[in-house]
Amino acid sequence: MTTFEIDPGRLFIGGQWREAADGARTEVVDPSRGAVVTTVAEAGAADVDAAVRAAREAFDSGRWSGLSGRERGRILLRVAQLIREEADEIARLESLDVGKPITLAHAVDVTNAANDYEYYATLAFSLEGGNRDIPMNALAYTQRGPIGVVAAITPFNFPLILAGSKLAPALAAGNTVVHKPADETPLSALYMAGLLQRAGVPDGVVNVVTGTGPVAGEALLRHPGVDKVAFTGSTAIGRHVAGIAGENLKQVTMELGGNAAHLVFEDADLEKAVGAVIKGFVFNSGQFCMGGPRLLVARPVYSTLLNILAEAVPGVPVGDPRAAETVVGPMAGEKHLRKVEEYVDLARKEGARIVCGGERLDLDGGYYYKPTVIADLPNDSRVVQEEIFGPVLTVQPFDDEDEAVALANSTPYGLASGVQTGNLARAHRIADRLQAGIVWVNDWAMLDPAVPFGGVKDSGFGREYGPEALASYTKVKSVVVSLD
Repeated sequence: MTTFEIDPGRLFIGGQWREAADGARTEVVDPSRGAVVTTVAEAGAADVDAAVRAAREAFDSGRWSGLSGRERGRILLRVAQLIREEADEIARLESLDVGKPITLAHAVDVTNAANDYEYYATLAFSLEGGNRDIPMNALAYTQRGPIGVVAAITPFNFPLILAGSKLAPALAAGNTVVHKPADETPLSALYMAGLLQRAGVPDGVVNVVTGTGPVAGEALLRHPGVDKVAFTGSTAIGRHVAGIAGENLKQVTMELGGNAAHLVFEDADLEKAVGAVIKGFVFNSGQFCMGGPRLLVARPVYSTLLNILAEAVPGVPVGDPRAAETVVGPMAGEKHLRKVEEYVDLARKEGARIVCGGERLDLDGGYYYKPTVIADLPNDSRVVQEEIFGPVLTVQPFDDEDEAVALANSTPYGLASGVQTGNLARAHRIADRLQAGIVWVNDWAMLDPAVPFGGVKDSGFGREYGPEALASYTKVKSVVVSLD
């Protein structure tokens, strides 16, 4: 397996690279080998304060918020161009940091990040208010402007994409940002800080503080200079974030955990359905909040589909993420691997049948787990109800549409869902009844910056992507002028 040298990372504050105030550093581990590849600065409260102050000064100066939407849009188009030009290096960093296959890092992560900045650049061109017709002798109009300083807190599983889904609309609207990436996966965030600067984003507009959640994250959440929090992460931490935001009356959007149901009806094209099912639960080693780890199958095709999965899943290429043929890489870290093991052990104790997988893969000292299919668990099983966040699929039968919908909606989550059917009327009917922010029909993970997604129930609130996301980074002011 090829190894790489990565320069030690520093904080990016006010357009300058700097060490943490107390000199603290933390290790970054390659999950495919379990080996340290570099260190990065570990921010403390003083560093977070410096970053927020830099973002506030940049916002108040107007050197970004004072630009026209067209001017900001042109710079963001340059960001998209640079991402595409430097795709090989960015994909290499993302693969090294997260353990995701290099082919997918190119095709999915880098491509989507470039698309994010390009899409919001175009929306920035037309960000505006409008006139309102009112029954009095007055001219009424609205102005739409930036909120101020945004704290963007992103998780470990899709560092590049989930940063772009926040930074791109926030910047398009004229805000300044302090970005805290996950402590496990900081490399692409640091790279993007330099790329944004080279694209022409003024100093202080984007700041990156690497560090832990309990220290850097907490300081950022509680800082009085932050006007909005944009958070993606677990539901448990999301509750904590929402509580702090509420105490300080900060605006907040949250994309939290998921445990999506994938419904396969008897009239589905089983060959296509199986492909979507496998993609839905092994993509990114199952570390995908919008993955499909719960498979619900119409009873007439239940046994058939299980047999197909038993043959197909063990053939999915698992291994070195730098190999072009790899589909499933390692888990992002040892603690994530242990969590998956604990859930599969629990499934065995609950009487489950392990159709395939169910164990680690010993490879190069990395954190690999074989894609696993589990059957014969009751719906109230913890393994069914809770978010495993690994390459594990539970399979349950249903007898009719009502039971399928009831099972799909039976968990606390509501981020994504999927339907496999050849009946167009059924597709619309079921999609309308599913409690989820996005529903895919006859495929999985069809995502585009123009299409919003987000959660209901314990999966959060607010939307990523689409004009809906851009609107969430703006505030509206009304002006009413008497004509008397």
